[in-house]
Amino acid sequence: MSDNRRDFIKKSIALAAVSAAGLGTASAEISDAEFRDRMETLLAQPGKKSTMRIVMQPNARANVNTMTWYKQMGLEDVTVWTDPPNDNAEFYKGTRLHFAEQGINVYGLGNGAVHNQDKIVLNLPGRDAKVEEYKKHLRNLGAAGITYTTYAHMGNGIWDSPSETTRGGASARAFDQFGVNSGRWNKNKYYPPLSHGREYSEEELWDNWTYFIRQVAPVAEENNVRIGVHPDDPPIPKLAGVPRIFSHFERYKKAMEIANSPNVGLCLCVGSWMEGGNTTGKSPVEMIDYFGAQKKIFKVHFRNIERPIPHFVETFVDSGYTNMYTIMKALKRVNFDGVVFPDHVPGMAGGNAWPFSVGYVKALRDRVEAEALV
Repeated sequence: MSDNRRDFIKKSIALAAVSAAGLGTASAEISDAEFRDRMETLLAQPGKKSTMRIVMQPNARANVNTMTWYKQMGLEDVTVWTDPPNDNAEFYKGTRLHFAEQGINVYGLGNGAVHNQDKIVLNLPGRDAKVEEYKKHLRNLGAAGITYTTYAHMGNGIWDSPSETTRGGASARAFDQFGVNSGRWNKNKYYPPLSHGREYSEEELWDNWTYFIRQVAPVAEENNVRIGVHPDDPPIPKLAGVPRIFSHFERYKKAMEIANSPNVGLCLCVGSWMEGGNTTGKSPVEMIDYFGAQKKIFKVHFRNIERPIPHFVETFVDSGYTNMYTIMKALKRVNFDGVVFPDHVPGMAGGNAWPFSVGYVKALRDRVEAEALV
């Protein structure tokens, strides 16, 4: 082992230790030249077997056992999330190197501090500072060579009701539109009837989307980063006085036209879209056919639900009201080359539900790829 290699490994270990201690990464800087050299070496591996990759979403400093587990399931990519104070270029570069040392690629990295932000969505005090923070996030991704990030434009978060059970008594997320429900994101909670003290108009929401995306899209293009916009969850036109503009096909289409950027597209959560049932204007397959043909789908959250609103319960990927083979077949039909994440798995008794979901999704992917060769 060369001295340079030893020094690099020592630095990577130090970087992980600093992060685990919650002290940030400024004290473990990696020069741009060293970063590029190391990534070139680590990426000089045999090509991937499939252009449609399956990912897990671990901690940004996942340990070796976790990464070994992923590799044993046949996974080669991950998406990760972080928050301040780790929202800096050194942490992003260190994260990519941390996984690359184990042969895993960081496909995308999200920053919870600039995701689902009511200041941006509702033009609250501090909006411009949040927009600048988002631009910084994109520049940090560019510095690390990470080319994707997920963004959600919900003014009052993801909404739930008390958990329920699905197949075999497994615990699962639920939402009852006419029952007890509330919104959440990070440490923020939102409640009906008005989460922000007044009714907001759809026109306001469109103005705020335009203001945001037209500032950040050029920065994404400059830094070779693609932004995948997640659907509203649930996709109900208005919740607690706040319109949710990513709840219908025509609104998604309008949002993409406003952005007018090859770097702004979809993180298509097919589970969220199923929640809306017939209210979304297009089925998940039709969304894939339309936006996938334009190469506007960058990531897919692959999950199933028992039934749509007004009262849905999430379930196992093989157990909902949608045949997930049709979803995977549609992705293959448009030559989707992003990543698939088996999101929101139910809680199983006596074990971890992730291997079941990963295995099922892999089997579907391999089936449609084999069929394409016939």
